[in-house]
Amino acid sequence: MLGKRRYDFVFIDLDLLTNFEKNNDYNAELQTLWQHNPSAEIIVMSPPEMLREAVMVVKAGASNYLTYPLNPEEIKYITESTYESLIVQSELDYLRDQFWQSDSREIVQTKSPLMKKVFDKIRSVAPTKTTVLLTGETGTGKGVLAQLIHKHSHRKDGPFIQVHCGAIPDTLIESELFGHEKGAFTGAIKRKLGKFEIAKGGTIFLDEIGTITPSAQVKLLQVLQEGIFSRIGSEETLEANVRVIAATNTSLQTMCEEKKFRTDLYYRLNVFPIEIPPLRERKEDLPFFVAIILKKLNKFHGKNIHGVHPEVMKAFYQYSWPGNIRELENLMERAYILETNAFLTPESFPAEIFGDQKIVPPPVWGRDSTTLAEVRRRSIEYFEKLYLAEILSQKKGKIKDAAIAAGISTRQLNKLMTRYGLRKEDFRENKKK
Repeated sequence: MLGKRRYDFVFIDLDLLTNFEKNNDYNAELQTLWQHNPSAEIIVMSPPEMLREAVMVVKAGASNYLTYPLNPEEIKYITESTYESLIVQSELDYLRDQFWQSDSREIVQTKSPLMKKVFDKIRSVAPTKTTVLLTGETGTGKGVLAQLIHKHSHRKDGPFIQVHCGAIPDTLIESELFGHEKGAFTGAIKRKLGKFEIAKGGTIFLDEIGTITPSAQVKLLQVLQEGIFSRIGSEETLEANVRVIAATNTSLQTMCEEKKFRTDLYYRLNVFPIEIPPLRERKEDLPFFVAIILKKLNKFHGKNIHGVHPEVMKAFYQYSWPGNIRELENLMERAYILETNAFLTPESFPAEIFGDQKIVPPPVWGRDSTTLAEVRRRSIEYFEKLYLAEILSQKKGKIKDAAIAAGISTRQLNKLMTRYGLRKEDFRENKKK
């Protein structure tokens, strides 16, 4: 039903959620609903003796709960109050969205309270000249957020220069950052401009800042304190007209305590810290990431893969993601290359992401009391939809060709497409461009 049309509210019996989730991981079940309709407000209905479970569902992301027997006045009150809060929230979101450039709005989609705070901080600091320190595990998207800050700053028309400090040899880091004069050292056959000079009028992003040498730390401190620097082998003082954004996946404070990083430099870098939560703490956003990554893969690889198998999404929610968003991108790209269906199936992913989870396609079983006839019906619907999506993908959305390949009439195909929420536009060749 959610695949066929949009609903403002979804009233769902608690029993339907517990049918599929024996571990009380209600968030994963709610996400399967939000995948089809991200804006739906979910209200769970529960008998009084299961009130504790209903509250757990609300904590997992549902808007509210009702207890049986249902009271019409209570339903009206909850619907109206939820609707009013939706209007207020949509007005706030609209005002916030006016800040973001149109090509950045896809990036700032989030259902995570932690990421909403991150984006609020970025919105506050971006228009200023303040130095920003991004902290978080590897693969959390610090580089993407640094570019987001630059694009919404007053320096957006200037260059954005990214330097991966950890990838530069210690002997070359100062030359890379600040430049050198001809003959300044062996191998310096001509003058070289450093990244601070190239980034004039823009932003420099220093990734893995904790890896730079002590002498480079001294020069960087001078840039942040006095706004000046010199090329190696030169006595000329140059102005550093550049905004600094730094990032680290290690604790600079701990490095300071261990005398591995200058404390005064740490304080200069840590003027406006933003901590990026790991993916395991923002799994609410997995549907957004999956959609964005699939869109990018379809654009560059020329396939038309339109979704992810429910068992794969379930595994995504249960996996800990030590490599964060970068690991998700890598896994999906590998699966995309291997996949021959219109959806990414479990067989295209490494077994380790499923853990002890038993992979059983398709997920058509409910409780043990589900009849064989019902299992057959669900299985047929599930595979019928996959089959039609694959045929439409092969025939680039051409209804007549797809109907001939499937051995049915165009009228039958159109009826089945309506039933399963498939649109020919999603399979046309121009969708790849």
